[in-house]
Amino acid sequence: MIPYTLHRGTAPLLVSLPHNGSVIPDDIAARMTPRATRSVDTDWHVAELYDFAREMGASVLRPFASRYVVDVNRPADGHALYPGRKETGLVPTMMFNGDDIYLEGKEPDAAEIAARVDRWWRPYHDAIGVELDRLKALHGHVVLWEGHSIRSHVPMLFDGKLPDFNLGTADSTSCVPELQSRLEQVLARQSDYSYAVNGRFKGGYITREYGRPDDGVSTVQLELAQVNYMDEDSFAYLPEKAAGVQMLIGDMLKLCLEHSQVIAS
Repeated sequence: MIPYTLHRGTAPLLVSLPHNGSVIPDDIAARMTPRATRSVDTDWHVAELYDFAREMGASVLRPFASRYVVDVNRPADGHALYPGRKETGLVPTMMFNGDDIYLEGKEPDAAEIAARVDRWWRPYHDAIGVELDRLKALHGHVVLWEGHSIRSHVPMLFDGKLPDFNLGTADSTSCVPELQSRLEQVLARQSDYSYAVNGRFKGGYITREYGRPDDGVSTVQLELAQVNYMDEDSFAYLPEKAAGVQMLIGDMLKLCLEHSQVIAS
C-alpha cells in the first residue's frame, strides 16, 4: 500500500503536511507506552485547516504513519536540524514532554530504523520530488508549502508560549526574498495573531532540502500554535476558531500563487 495520499492539483503550489499522519502499526504500538500509542505529538487537524487549498488548485500531500513511526521531516541519516538544542529525531524515542515513547528495552534497532525509512520515509520524498518536477514543468516555478502545528507550550523545545504563526525559510535561503517579504507583510498587517519569522522554527528537513529558488522551487514552512484552532488537551477541532486561521493561511497561499505566476510570465 502507498503510505501517503496525494491530491494532484494544477496550480504551481504543493502543500505538504508531513506530521498529519497518526497511524501506528500494531506491532510497533505493542512496544510503546500507552500515551505514545495515541500519537500525541501529531500535527492534529492540519488536513482540515488546509482543505480549501485543493479549491485553489494546489496539490496536497500527507502521510498515513505517525511521526513516532518515522519522521519524514528529518534527514534519513539522522543528523540534527538544530545542533545544540533538544529535538526529536528520525525515529524518535521520546515525546515532546520528554517522556519515553517505547517500553524499556523495546526501542527500534538500526536495522528496524532502516526498514522504516524504506517503508515510509523514502516514498514520501519520492512523491515530493515527482510532484515538484511535474508542477515545475507545467509552470516554470513552484512553491512547496510545509504545513505544521504544535502545542503552544512545549518547554523541552522553547521557552514560554510559542507565537501563533511561525514562518520559516531556513534563514531566508529556501525561497526568493520577494516572496518572504510579501508573506511577512501579510502577517504584519493583521493584529489577531502573534508571529515570528525564522525564529525557533526555521524550517525542517523538507524546507531546507527542497528549497532551491534559483532552480524554480521556493519552500516555506508554517508552524502554527494549535491553541488557535483546536483544544490542545482533548485534541478536538474548533471550526469557529479555525476559520480565522484559515483566512490568514489562505491570504498567504494566494501570494504564493501570484508569486509563481509573476515569475513564469
